[in-house]
Amino acid sequence: MKNYKTFRLGKGNLSFFIDKKAILTIVSLALAVIALFILSTGMGDMKISPWNVIKVFFGQGDSMETLVVQSFRLPRIIIALLVGISLAVAGAILQGIIRNPLASPDIIGLTGGASTAVVLFLALFSDSNNSLTVSIQWLPLSAFVGATAIAIIVYSLAWKNGLSPIRLVLIGIGISTLMQALTTLFMLLGPIYRASQANIWITGTVYGSNWSHVKILLPWTVLLVIVSIMAVRQLNIQELGDEVATGVGGAVNKHRMGLLFLSTALTGGAVAFAGGIGFVGLMAPHIARRLVGSSFGVLIPTSAFIGAFLVMLADLIGRTLFSPLEIPAGVFTASIGAPYFIYLLYKTRNS
Repeated sequence: MKNYKTFRLGKGNLSFFIDKKAILTIVSLALAVIALFILSTGMGDMKISPWNVIKVFFGQGDSMETLVVQSFRLPRIIIALLVGISLAVAGAILQGIIRNPLASPDIIGLTGGASTAVVLFLALFSDSNNSLTVSIQWLPLSAFVGATAIAIIVYSLAWKNGLSPIRLVLIGIGISTLMQALTTLFMLLGPIYRASQANIWITGTVYGSNWSHVKILLPWTVLLVIVSIMAVRQLNIQELGDEVATGVGGAVNKHRMGLLFLSTALTGGAVAFAGGIGFVGLMAPHIARRLVGSSFGVLIPTSAFIGAFLVMLADLIGRTLFSPLEIPAGVFTASIGAPYFIYLLYKTRNS
């Protein structure tokens, strides 16, 4: 045990072991995210050196560079960061409570449900001037309601003397397909100028992000991630299985539903402002598990940093590689995530 240190958070039994190597990994990932954040901020039609980007952050930059960074690039990159964190943590929570390596918000339909709810929201509350008739602050709530409804439906249909991983995935894929059809229907029924906008958004993009989006998503994400970290002990108990979890005093079903709602809230916030960026919630926890193990005390922060890195990198590639065209970030995450999902499905075919 000499390679481990125990950290006690709060009071009672909320404590967990953290490997020194895991701490080093988390710090390295954090530095990588910071480096990519600075690099991405300087990339675009107007190139800005990393040093000048840092100067802008501290209020010492050139006026034109300050305008470009603060008005056009920072909101977009911050949203990409927050979305990556949200989807990755949501995926880690789902894989923990379902004990299924194939679980992720998009695979089991949560992203589809949130997308459908948001498109319906835009269709119902848009006026002829392409403006919302209600506050945009209701957008994450509508996405959360859609994701929650789908979570309950999928979980209920997949349960039959236990939760079969393959059954869960197949039902999730079916529900997700249905949500895509409903989303298309709501796009057609809504204002015509919203249809093309929604179609790009559904693919998954942070294009058009602004500071009002950041002001809503930032506290939403920070609060939910803090709650996720506080729920580490319950997540670790969930992975032991229902019988063992009950034996050590865990209120299995109560905690599972709470964690499920937490995952849907994270998914809803991400989808509300970035659309259906797929496979981040699947890939990030898997990569994190290979790096630091399965203890959620280190798995959640590691997943968060990996998710942030993936979405920021996908957005950077999408807006620079094919300039002046912009490719949605979801295209790049899906091109990597889809083959990875097929590989995982093949590995768990006998489950």
